[in-house]
This record gives sequence, structure tokens and C-alpha cells, in this order.
Amino acid sequence: MHDQPVNILDLVKSLRDDTTGLIRDEVALAKTEIGEKITTASRNVGYLAVGALVAYAGVIFLLVAVSFILRALFLTADVSEPVANLLSFLIVGGIVGGVGASLVMKAINTLKKETPIPTKTVKTLEEDKEWVQRKVS
Repeated sequence: MHDQPVNILDLVKSLRDDTTGLIRDEVALAKTEIGEKITTASRNVGYLAVGALVAYAGVIFLLVAVSFILRALFLTADVSEPVANLLSFLIVGGIVGGVGASLVMKAINTLKKETPIPTKTVKTLEEDKEWVQRKVS
């Protein structure tokens, strides 16, 4: 056991110091974890934007070519030139719009899965609460 009597004031000071240090560490952990989540979300949004722009630029040329191919097919089927132009670009535009919408939905669903709550910090705060309760009781 102890050779010296336990001083309650020293115990309270020790508990205060330990709790202050613990809270300081938890705040630092929360800042780090939130920073990581923001970095991950920002990177994914950046990938989404850059990917969409690159795909858009590259696909434009292909889509114009497909539209002209469809136009030629309509013209060989004795469709008038204005109607062939309209139909070919409407068909290609509709398909591209559907593909684009599905890509945007995929990106939104991926971003929704990322929670902004610092889960590690919440868990350690619960453990810290239990630790303080054990120390006080």
C-alpha cells in the first residue's frame, strides 16, 4: 500500500490535469480526423469534376461522328435532310444524357456514403467518459 496518506487535493489536481490532457488530445484527434475526411471528399469531388470535363471533351468528337453516321443512314433511307439532322442529334443526345445522368448519380451516391462525423473521435470520447466516471467514483 502507500506509506504516505493520500491527499484528496492532489488527487483532484491529478484528475483535472489528466482530464485536461485527455480533452486536448481528443480535440487534436478530431481536427486530424475531420481534416482527413475533408481531404478525401475534396479529392473525390475533384476527380468527379476533372473526369466529367475530360470525358465531355473526348466524347464530344465521338458523338458528332456518330451523329453524322446516323444522319447518313437516315439520308440513305430517304429521310429529308433537316429531319435526318434532327433525329441523328436527338438520338445521340438522348443516349449521352442518360449515360451522364447515371455517372452523376454514381458520384453522388459515393459522396453520400462518406460521413462527416469523426467516428474514431466519438468512440474515444465515449471511452474517455467511462474513464473519467471510473476515476471519479
